[in-house]
Amino acid sequence: MTEPAPWWRSAVVYQIYPRSFRDTSGNGVGDLRGIIDGLGHLETLGVDAIWLSPVFPSPMVDHGYDVSDYCDIDPLFGTLADFDELVEAVHQRSLRIILDWVPNHTSDAHPWFIESRSSRDNPKRNWYHWRNDNPGELPNNWTRAFPAGEPAWAWDPGSEAWYLNQFSPEQPDLNWSNPEVRSAMADSLRFWLDRGVDGFRMDVIHLIGKDPALPDVPAELAALPAVVLVDEPAAHEYLREIRAVLDGYHGDRVAIGEVYLLDSAQIATYYGSNGHPGSDTAPELHLAFNFPAMFGPWDAEAWRTNLAGADQHFASKGLQTTWVLSNHDNPRHRTRFGGDEAVARAAAVLLLGLPGTPFLYAGEELGLEDADVPSEAIVDPSGGRRDGCRAPIPWTAEAGHGWASARTWLPFPPGSNVHSVAAQGDDPRSMLALYRHLLAVRSASDALRLGHHEVVQADDQVLAWVRPVADGGQQDRAQQHGAQQHGSTQVGDVLVAVNFTAGPAGLDDRAGWTVLASSNPSRAIGGTIGDQLMENEALWAAPPR
Repeated sequence: MTEPAPWWRSAVVYQIYPRSFRDTSGNGVGDLRGIIDGLGHLETLGVDAIWLSPVFPSPMVDHGYDVSDYCDIDPLFGTLADFDELVEAVHQRSLRIILDWVPNHTSDAHPWFIESRSSRDNPKRNWYHWRNDNPGELPNNWTRAFPAGEPAWAWDPGSEAWYLNQFSPEQPDLNWSNPEVRSAMADSLRFWLDRGVDGFRMDVIHLIGKDPALPDVPAELAALPAVVLVDEPAAHEYLREIRAVLDGYHGDRVAIGEVYLLDSAQIATYYGSNGHPGSDTAPELHLAFNFPAMFGPWDAEAWRTNLAGADQHFASKGLQTTWVLSNHDNPRHRTRFGGDEAVARAAAVLLLGLPGTPFLYAGEELGLEDADVPSEAIVDPSGGRRDGCRAPIPWTAEAGHGWASARTWLPFPPGSNVHSVAAQGDDPRSMLALYRHLLAVRSASDALRLGHHEVVQADDQVLAWVRPVADGGQQDRAQQHGAQQHGSTQVGDVLVAVNFTAGPAGLDDRAGWTVLASSNPSRAIGGTIGDQLMENEALWAAPPR
């Protein structure tokens, strides 16, 4: 008897940036109780799991990615009791919860670093990367992520040495070659796994492996931050240890890695064997982020390249790829694609029709764009580049948008009254209604959840593929949702077709297929496609019976 696929293979994961989700305390910053209050929205939306950006204690220099205690909750967000209540509430709704774990670096306020810098002979000195060099000569030519181009080293006058920091001086890199560090970090995983967490998104996980010599990068690459260049065998050894911790727990606990390298072939190696029989390596990550789509244009040829790359580097090796259009570090895709609602709606149909695990970023189901953040309101240590995409989620149309404070940590995005949850909740033509429908159809479809894809012939500016029923014979349940609302009884494979132009486009040999979902609210669900896609339209369809 075939074992069921692990939950993360068919899941849609919803990223929550806790500071921006919902405030219940009145301090203008989102909190855990706000997430609890928002679970009804997520359950109705139809996602399968939530991923929380860091909620650990932190000085908030990098808004939680500078951790001062891996085993507690920052009071800004609430308490451990609040977190436990959140986990229980998530599981009661048959959802999963994933925590953002930051293994490469701590805060300089973490007790480990305070001890490490206290003297050269402190027992925790080797928990970080120190070089006892001349203050006038940097240990190597690495540069850090922000401010971009600055050396990835900071001088500590107290112990008269340099310490490595690939993001900011307040975020010193841990030395994972030290077994004591690996043991302490494994304990931090167990702390949250014991509380019921279903897995971790692992921040810049590739950086935990470093050549002990910390050699210079080639001169022609020195202008790039070391974050995108460090790729050492030791990272795989440490990842196998991390995976063993997760595999020691029941329930398919998942390891999702941010491997921020420039080559998808390199990223694929961080899966290890991923449990495939006959492999000579142990499993590492279950999933790794596949970022090219997040940086590319809204263009048919670019997306053909994205699909081909995912096939070549992941699917052909039996690895599950991921898809993401927006996150907390980059402009929202609606903003990147020019703000057009029709394009944003088509992008939703495309994303949720791709083979692999899709990630949604809180607010994209509302069609949000980046906020316009004035210079005096910038809080992002990278110079404000990420503030716009981190703007608060509007829950209601009136001023304050459902937040407990009139003043929020960042300004709301444009059009928050019409893009709020309340304004869209009962509108069948809204962006929110589209996402709800797509997720319901996807949830009922073995083809969309687990099937591979086969590209089909179409116009140059149309990208189309078929998602076959996953096991080649099991009856698809895609129409369960559609049948209830539209009387459709079609079953089987699913066609995904996207028109990237502002005019109609042909779709060969699919005229009689039945529409399951469309980005264009004028398209009749349950009707047939006809011979053309409308301008900027993406749709799903089932073959005639």
